[in-house]
Amino acid sequence: MFTTAWTASPQPPSEGFTPNWSREGFWRQSLRQVVRLTAGGENVRVRFSNAYGNSPVRITAGSVAAGGVVVRLAFGGAADGEMPARGELVSDPVPLAVAAGEQVAVTLYFDSATGPATFHAQAFATSCRGAGCLLDGEGFTESSESWYFLSAVETDSGRTDGIVLFGDSLTDGFGSTPGADRRWSDALASRTGRAVLNAGIGGNLLLNDSAWYGERGVRRFSRDVLQLAGVNTVVVLLGLNDIGFSETDAQPTYKPAPVVSAAEVIGGYRELLRQARGLTVVGATLLPFGGSDHWGERAAKVSHEVNEWVRCSGEFSGVVDLNRVMADPSDSDRLHPAYDFGDRLHPNDEGYEVMAEAVLRCV
Repeated sequence: MFTTAWTASPQPPSEGFTPNWSREGFWRQSLRQVVRLTAGGENVRVRFSNAYGNSPVRITAGSVAAGGVVVRLAFGGAADGEMPARGELVSDPVPLAVAAGEQVAVTLYFDSATGPATFHAQAFATSCRGAGCLLDGEGFTESSESWYFLSAVETDSGRTDGIVLFGDSLTDGFGSTPGADRRWSDALASRTGRAVLNAGIGGNLLLNDSAWYGERGVRRFSRDVLQLAGVNTVVVLLGLNDIGFSETDAQPTYKPAPVVSAAEVIGGYRELLRQARGLTVVGATLLPFGGSDHWGERAAKVSHEVNEWVRCSGEFSGVVDLNRVMADPSDSDRLHPAYDFGDRLHPNDEGYEVMAEAVLRCV
């Protein structure tokens, strides 16, 4: 039985990121992406997403490597494979012994032009590309901090107790040290011994789609949580952008979003609960964000009402009160200075460690 050991939630190609490989795509180039697994096994298979592509994308050749061992990927027994438009491609299982916490490198060669690439914008890890077929790992000349086409790596661990963290930039890992695997999903995986999967998208909203920040949470939940193999628990930490982006005093760098009420955000949570039947669903209160560019009088009121509902409604299987554990002791509306990345909104590495510790009691 295969278990998802790593995942990244797909996003549409966007104009808003540099370097803009998502808009450029790839042609006669190789792409190398390194990810950290949270479940081990003796065999590996890889999933590729073309969810936002309007035409098929052919992978001419690919490999997966760990511990100095490089194995060629196959697709239905062939060396090449095609991702259908708005679909996915799954490799054949290949023999590769991996351990939880180990990094694997997935390298792809595209001989034909891909067109714009379905991607995950904020990887906080380095991807590389170079001209020609570079499956041996040498010759890469450019780098990016996004993942492209790669959506999941699975192992034959046989485990069915995986945890998905479903959220926005606070889950994606904004504010953590790039390349160091210091997101709260990484911290939780190291403590539980279970597969912990990060289904965060920076800027994502619970109730509304965004050209930059992906499909709304209530729409992508099925693909990014329910379709992952070996999962039995999901922790929901989403809605802060719905509240903050609709705040009239928010910084104008954010595109205006519809003004939302606490009742609408709660309705979005209830829709996730409806979809998640059969899973253990842990509700997380929204972190303090006073003084940030998401904060204002209306945002304060709505966030307080939403958090009180999460704490007291009894509708979740469990609750982790991140708002309280991450708050400044002298001002409960503000993030603790020791955990603040610097924008009064996102945690730093230490803050993400505290979040992981807090959720341990609920999973």
